[in-house]
Amino acid sequence: MLVAAAVCPCPPVLVPELAAGAAPELDAARAACTDALGVLAVARPDLLVVVGPAEQPGRGVFPQGSRGTFRGFGAEVDVRLGGGPAGGPEGGPEPDGERELPPSLAVGAWLLERTGWADAPVEGLGVGEPLETERCVLAGREIAGRAERVAMLVMGDASACRTLKAPGYLDERAAPFDAEAARALGAADIEAIKALDTDLAHRLKAAGRAPWQILAGAAEDAGLAGALLYDDAPYGVCYLVAAWS
Repeated sequence: MLVAAAVCPCPPVLVPELAAGAAPELDAARAACTDALGVLAVARPDLLVVVGPAEQPGRGVFPQGSRGTFRGFGAEVDVRLGGGPAGGPEGGPEPDGERELPPSLAVGAWLLERTGWADAPVEGLGVGEPLETERCVLAGREIAGRAERVAMLVMGDASACRTLKAPGYLDERAAPFDAEAARALGAADIEAIKALDTDLAHRLKAAGRAPWQILAGAAEDAGLAGALLYDDAPYGVCYLVAAWS
């Protein structure tokens, strides 16, 4: 059963080495993420599942210890999902065919390392943006049944269309969409999260929609309360942080 969840944005610029001189602009978002992950630690889960949007070939399950990197974004920062050995068995070479974490899960792994996570086994799940609501909900139910006490770290941004300089340009539908997503995540309103418009989310480049709906499926019988910890769009992209417990 799901006992706690943290909802965090997943822009690589959360990593200060990538943001360089602009790093302080996201200090409040980083602090909110730290607070949200603290809720996961307090819940003492048996399993933590990190869910985030992914393109091919980054979709599917990633075991604990899977590696990620931000070198492609210009910073020599490497991460491991939930810790794990530095290489293959007993610190040897990387296993053949090991898949690299998609950026969203790499940011999740960085947040876990930053907060010193060592409370439970960790697993990652990369989700395709087009995944239908029904399949998201079913995936969430499956996750909730994985252990007696399951926690989730749910990575994903809201719209990317809040300003003229935003990645998706300005779209007048973005602010109302983000406001409803923020309200629903802050209130742990499961039905409202399930009701988020899949097509509109795609048009607004809201990559968090599918991971949020997976969370909604996992939380159906959990009776969790929510709190919205951060809501801002510093680069024309809406970043939301929420904690459920």
